[in-house]
Amino acid sequence: VQQECTFKEKQLKEAKEQLENSQIQLASSDTEIEEIVAQIKQLELALVADYEQRKDKQEHLSAFEEAYYDLRSRINSLEDELRKKNKIRNDAQLNINNLRDKYTQVKFEVSAIAQRLKIEFEIDVNDLINQDKTEIRETQDELQLKVERMKNKLDNYGEINPMAVQAYDEMKSRYDTISQQKDDILEAKESLIETIKEIEETATLQFLESFEKARVYFINVFRSLFTADDNCDLILLDPENPLESKIEIIAKPKGKRPQTISQLSGGEKTLTATALLFALYLLKPAPFCIFDEVDAPLDDHNIAKFNKIIKKFSKDSQFIIVTHNKLTMAAVDTIYGVYMPEQGVSSVTQVDFRDFEHSGIFEAASV
Repeated sequence: VQQECTFKEKQLKEAKEQLENSQIQLASSDTEIEEIVAQIKQLELALVADYEQRKDKQEHLSAFEEAYYDLRSRINSLEDELRKKNKIRNDAQLNINNLRDKYTQVKFEVSAIAQRLKIEFEIDVNDLINQDKTEIRETQDELQLKVERMKNKLDNYGEINPMAVQAYDEMKSRYDTISQQKDDILEAKESLIETIKEIEETATLQFLESFEKARVYFINVFRSLFTADDNCDLILLDPENPLESKIEIIAKPKGKRPQTISQLSGGEKTLTATALLFALYLLKPAPFCIFDEVDAPLDDHNIAKFNKIIKKFSKDSQFIIVTHNKLTMAAVDTIYGVYMPEQGVSSVTQVDFRDFEHSGIFEAASV
């Protein structure tokens, strides 16, 4: 009983302490409630003011909308007027072109008439143009009749123009020269068209052969970097015009169905780009290949694949790799470390791993 009384007294004490804490919290809550009520009143006052301001702005908005629609109507009318003026300008330009053509035709006719006057009558056309028109009192019919009479007189003369043969020879020589030049140009045109066609056919054939080889290389390298079940391909979007066609690159690792390349991870994008680069490399191998931190987005598993394919192709080319990855550093034959012995001065140190092959120095260092 004594023990139970002690336990009950302890519970009573804890209950009193809890009651005191609750009362303190209740007083604090009352204070917070009063503050919240005061804030609510302030917010209600602010809301009323905002409603008033909204009402004023709505009134201004109606005025602005009316002004906007008025200006919009004016703009539409100005645009209609501008279209009409553009139509008038286009019609005027068309008339100008027609008049220019007529002017050229009349100029050609005047030139022909001037040449005829010079040859047949030894009259300079400029003399006729500069002649005072007030001296001519005949009408057009009278002038036409006068011309007919003069023609009859010339016909009755029966003389042959001695310059006609010379003029004919000159014109024939000029015609023969122009005809020869025309034939040469047409022949050169046909030859050029045949050459262009032959070049396009050869370029298309070589491109399709190179594209098919690059496609096969890309599939093989891609599957060696990923797995044999992964799907990839290079597709011409316009096979009818391969030289101008865009190329679609398909890369679908196993278990994924990406719609765009942006849905691949950074490592998958890097491996896909590497596969395409090596496909082009296999198409036309180069003596040197330089990679600048291409292994940065790769994890350890993909780095091992990357290093493996570098080892495979390093038999035919030399690879220079800029990297910060330890696995890549460990896989190379020679490493060049760049360090700064003092501020502003860079130095290079070389380690040739081929000198340490089949030695226990690395095993000892790793232990």
